[in-house]
Amino acid sequence: MANALLAIKELDKRFGGVHAVKSLSLDIAPGEVVGLIGPNGSGKSTSVNLISGTFMPSSGTLLFGGKNITQMPIGKRVMHGLARTFQTTTLFGEFTLREQVELACHTRYEQSSWSNVLKMPLALSDQSKQRDKAEKILSLLGLESQAGDYTAEVSSAQQRLLMIATALATEPKLLLLDEPAAGMVARERAELATIIHKVREQGIAVLVIEHHMGLIMDVCERIAVLNFGQKIADDVPGVIRADPAVIEAYLGASD
Repeated sequence: MANALLAIKELDKRFGGVHAVKSLSLDIAPGEVVGLIGPNGSGKSTSVNLISGTFMPSSGTLLFGGKNITQMPIGKRVMHGLARTFQTTTLFGEFTLREQVELACHTRYEQSSWSNVLKMPLALSDQSKQRDKAEKILSLLGLESQAGDYTAEVSSAQQRLLMIATALATEPKLLLLDEPAAGMVARERAELATIIHKVREQGIAVLVIEHHMGLIMDVCERIAVLNFGQKIADDVPGVIRADPAVIEAYLGASD
């Protein structure tokens, strides 16, 4: 893909004798919502860890915005516009929802720490801009009425939305959502789908790693399928739903 925001080229990851990801190639365009699915143990989590920088690949290349980020540490990837959520909630329970999002806004502060300590005019303006951004993100996620609540006191579904809000505060170009619907009921999944559509409307690309096929089929323009660490399909939802290789990977070969 000539205009790819993220270009994964022949990515491999080995853990000793375990070949977790095998020659994975995948492109994501700016503003595109792509699903990454597969049965348990197919390599989905390893793949997102490679993209985010949690793991370094055994071989292969990652290009983001045309820049080689293959060996780039997590913090620098975030500054280049790549953010993620996790399967388990990673929040500060003693923070309010507003404080949690504002903390992530610090990644985009333009003034130095000393300017903030000394309350220089430009630093105060920067703080005000980031606080406004945090409020807009909380509103986008439908969390504005809980902004003053502690993160440990809101529901698990709201905590998952807060993780997305925290990632959005870093101003990503690509958002990696690792099983965002885990533990959600149907109504909450529908709200999540609406939010993912809203994120896309902001021009942000999204890679969704998820087991719930209804959500994947609803929000994704394209779906890539992994099995035993290899990509076995990459197409629009309607084609993926009927693909014999995908059906076999999930259900097993028929007699």
